[in-house]
Amino acid sequence: MTTYVLIPGAAADSWYWHLTAAELRARGHDVVTPDLPCDDDSAGLSEYADAVADAVGDRTGLVVVAHSFGGFTAPLVCRRVPVELLVLVSAMIPVPGEPPGDWWANSGWERARREQDERDGRAPDDETALFFHDVPAELAKEARKRGRDQSSTPFAAPWPLAAWPSVPTAFLLCRDDRYLPAEFMRRLVKERLGIVPEEIGGGHNVALSRPGELADRLVAYRRM
Repeated sequence: MTTYVLIPGAAADSWYWHLTAAELRARGHDVVTPDLPCDDDSAGLSEYADAVADAVGDRTGLVVVAHSFGGFTAPLVCRRVPVELLVLVSAMIPVPGEPPGDWWANSGWERARREQDERDGRAPDDETALFFHDVPAELAKEARKRGRDQSSTPFAAPWPLAAWPSVPTAFLLCRDDRYLPAEFMRRLVKERLGIVPEEIGGGHNVALSRPGELADRLVAYRRM
């Protein structure tokens, strides 16, 4: 049995994954959906990784899946538990020594986002159009209601690993992502991971908009 460990992004918790987790369980897999201490100003990335490792316990056959800011935590988890595969889903990709707070400027994200906003005709303050444009309205409303406070602590310290962990890594890019635009991420994945990303339709919150399709893709990675 495969155990899928689903790590949320910033200001989110395990609820983000609830539809995809149900799809994976229906396919016969174990699922772990840890909550990170994102609202705790004393917690940095190391504590985030500890929370994931504690939730995993002694499970094996692990596939770690990280969304958005979870991309900074997931590689640290690979140093704490025996991960067989790491899958980044529309996730930020760190490099050694880079504070997460510097990622946006270092990666060229700011220009990419401005250009994407222009293509979409999105008002700068319309976060629903940015994050939930393809999520059913009631589900998007619930997601926004469930948003958590996000401490700035994990964004300040340099990313602690000297190199990417020696774990097979895949990247699943969302073609309709307005927050991490597809063209920008295709370049970044190649530059920072040296791989070509797989692609799926849908926006940034694909676990809510396409949970069944996402589950199928995650299961397919295990068969490759």
